[in-house]
Amino acid sequence: MIGKMKRVLIGKPMKSAQLDGEKLGKWKALAILSSDALSSVAYGTEQILLVLVAAGVAALWYSVPISIAVLGLLVILIFSYRQTIFAYPTGGGAYIVAKDNLGTTPSLIAGGSLLVDYILTVAVSSSAGTDAITSAFPALHDHSIAIALLMIVFLTIMNLRGVTESASVLALPIYLFIFSIAILIISGGIKFFAGGMHAAAPEFGTSLSHVSIFLLLKAFSSGCSALTGVEAVSNAIPNFKQPAEKNAAGTLLLMGCILGAMFIGITLLAFGYGVKPDPQATVISQIAEATFGRGTMYFIIQGVTALILFLAANTAYSAFPLLSFMMAKDKYMPHMFMVRGDRLGFSNGIIFLSVMSALLVVGFKGNTESLIPLYAVGVFIPFTLSQLGMMIRWIKVKPSGWRTKLLVNTVGMLTTLSITLIFIFTKFTQTWVIFIFLPLVVYGFMRIHRHYCNIADELRIDIQSEKPARKGNTIVIPVAGITRVVMNTISYAQTMSDNVVALYIGFDDEAIHKMEKKWAEWNPGVRLVVVKSRYRSIMGPLKKFIDTVEWKTSETDHITILIPQFITKHWWQNVLHNQTSFMIRTYLINYKDVIVTTVPYHLNR
Repeated sequence: MIGKMKRVLIGKPMKSAQLDGEKLGKWKALAILSSDALSSVAYGTEQILLVLVAAGVAALWYSVPISIAVLGLLVILIFSYRQTIFAYPTGGGAYIVAKDNLGTTPSLIAGGSLLVDYILTVAVSSSAGTDAITSAFPALHDHSIAIALLMIVFLTIMNLRGVTESASVLALPIYLFIFSIAILIISGGIKFFAGGMHAAAPEFGTSLSHVSIFLLLKAFSSGCSALTGVEAVSNAIPNFKQPAEKNAAGTLLLMGCILGAMFIGITLLAFGYGVKPDPQATVISQIAEATFGRGTMYFIIQGVTALILFLAANTAYSAFPLLSFMMAKDKYMPHMFMVRGDRLGFSNGIIFLSVMSALLVVGFKGNTESLIPLYAVGVFIPFTLSQLGMMIRWIKVKPSGWRTKLLVNTVGMLTTLSITLIFIFTKFTQTWVIFIFLPLVVYGFMRIHRHYCNIADELRIDIQSEKPARKGNTIVIPVAGITRVVMNTISYAQTMSDNVVALYIGFDDEAIHKMEKKWAEWNPGVRLVVVKSRYRSIMGPLKKFIDTVEWKTSETDHITILIPQFITKHWWQNVLHNQTSFMIRTYLINYKDVIVTTVPYHLNR
């Protein structure tokens, strides 16, 4: 039944040879990988206004020059990451660049920051999408957590179905969002210039003595949250059709142009319409209502905005599993992240991402706005390390035109480093946790790597001198009675060794006498050893007996414990029986130099 449900939700397994068919062209990749960046249009301007409004409505005009500065940073990042794509066409983005040029620790900081950022992306995006829905339908406000969790489940299932299928389904709402925002900007601009807007806009260029540099920097850093997701294309180059790097670079440039145009357009409309931050209505909601009224177009824009905010999480679903795969290949994450699922995606990475982000949504009760600064810092640290790594690469390799490339990355590094410091100093109360959490993540990576290296050292053999040792086999079969299950196990044991012992642990003299008598009558050709347990324990006497056997025979024989176990026809019947065999196996599996094997007997009734 579980298998059938899995097939319905996820689809039939795909052959490994079909992997090339899962690669993305530019237009599908734009939908999958730019959803995070494009969705920031829905809250980037609002984050700037939320900071500026503290200085009064008159200070809101600063949102325009601040947005232009953010736009300039976007241009720098786009050109910088285009260079990264061509230099590292295998993907991995900041992690690979830092590993190749800066060393292990910086690469782990970059990788850890991005992985945490992707988890935050899913949590923040699903919560922001829920906010957009509850702005239009306030009655749903009490169900915001459930709505966010349902969306995470939906995205999980879509991504488990495969990259191509999820791109085909999710492309429509993303392009609908781009089209809707374009209509909003054009219609809003026409209405503004036609004089149809009567709200009092703050006067542009007004000098305000109480507006400090600190406040402006804080607003700028808040606006930079609109740039999260820009790095996703460079991380996911392996998902592109050939020529992968050329398609990835084209997608990145197209994404930058669309994001820049929408971001500056919404900011100008917010300024022109005199929009102020409102906890009951988002900036886009206010602009749409002022432009179209609360009619059909308003609800369409709110609907697609909610969709894009939800689907912003999909960028993380594309980038997180790939980055996890690369780090797992380098032994810094569990090897389970290297396994492809039935639909050729890295399903363990997808599921892990979903679980962690769902826990954040529940933990913050759907109000993840306080995570946005942490979410932005998490991506600007890899931005900076990536630019620094590329600078070192150009200096070392010195390819054709390397001075121009070095200049681009130097400007990018200095800019992103400045933004990172601004974030940390202006929002320290919200970002201090990263100084504790990120070192712990990096330490965890190092411990995982050490574990894998230690295992490799311990398991490695010298194939020239080390050969398998020939030994005999002493087999011990714990028995609780004389049944077909025991007979099946003894039959199997006798094919492996002549030295087979059945062990019966009795709790009273009557049960022991009865068992010895029946065994003698049956005479299966195997010696029965009886041990009395004074405290009705099976594990204690079993351990003592194995210790004795091991002490006597370990030099000449392997010691094998064969555990008889019957398998019920239906899963629910299993709960009607005690789990002694399971407990014995669990207890003995950590026993050094003892082989533990279960011999199943399948019941037909």
